[in-house]
Amino acid sequence: MDLKPIIPFEPVRTERVPEGDRWIAQVKWDGVRMLVYHDGSETRLINRRLRDRTRQYPELADPAGWCDAGSFVLDGEVIAMSGGRPSFYHVMKRDNLRSEPAIRRAARSEPVTYMIFDLLHLNGEWMTGLPLRERQRRLEVIIRPREHVQLVDNVADGDRLLEVMKQFGMEGIVCKDLDSTYVPGGKDGRWRKVKLQRDLVAAVGGLVLKAGAVRSLLIGLYAGDRFLYIGHAGTGRLTAADWRTLGERLLPLAVPRRPFANEPPRAEGAVWVRPEVAVKVRFLEWTPQGTMRHPSIQGVVDVPADECRFPE
Repeated sequence: MDLKPIIPFEPVRTERVPEGDRWIAQVKWDGVRMLVYHDGSETRLINRRLRDRTRQYPELADPAGWCDAGSFVLDGEVIAMSGGRPSFYHVMKRDNLRSEPAIRRAARSEPVTYMIFDLLHLNGEWMTGLPLRERQRRLEVIIRPREHVQLVDNVADGDRLLEVMKQFGMEGIVCKDLDSTYVPGGKDGRWRKVKLQRDLVAAVGGLVLKAGAVRSLLIGLYAGDRFLYIGHAGTGRLTAADWRTLGERLLPLAVPRRPFANEPPRAEGAVWVRPEVAVKVRFLEWTPQGTMRHPSIQGVVDVPADECRFPE
């Protein structure tokens, strides 16, 4: 692969939809950020952590059927649908697969769609210095939407789109300045996300067992070098089989002392573990004590524990 992977540009969080003709809004898909690289002979899918996920999504490995370009780099989100809505749990089931037979079965039973929203490289030239409106224009020329590949729509009325997202229980929207260039590894206010649901990635520091099975997790975030408890979570999208698998992964990490700098409430009987496994958690709000209210686990994610930190 001649094209060197880059870290994608990120939006900053805001509470209000920006105003002005140069702003457009897009659905914030509850999926996995993915860049697709094609150098003319080889195709690679690389996530935001620069980890290769080509094998996990064979539906997207042959771009000849949906892209008219000799070489390209695309930015977008891999999503999986459940009940008519994107499901982070289901896409993470796909993302965590490693067995070739399991991947082939999942491609049939739990298909994914690549939602494309940007073009970073085209036929030997980087597009990142062009304004977003021009990158999108060229993107529409080369992409032929198919069942597993779609272009993300622009919506002029961001407030209206946000209301629709509320009605469907979706994650939120991303607002983008049509004049914005693309900065690899960058994050600034030319892209802004308005989220309807709070979520974060946290590390597991303990677990509670019942009849030998994991009943709930004690999770935390880092603040500097201190690992701080932020809540118990025992509900969410995980199945009984998922809980068993998670227990098998966590119990070998058991340690005699709690890893949290603060003392969790209701910790009697907890099994402490080294914080090496991360989960995505959705919750209602922060309490005055600095814990999450009504947390639910959305899935296990491939993120280093020391990167699980309090939001800015």
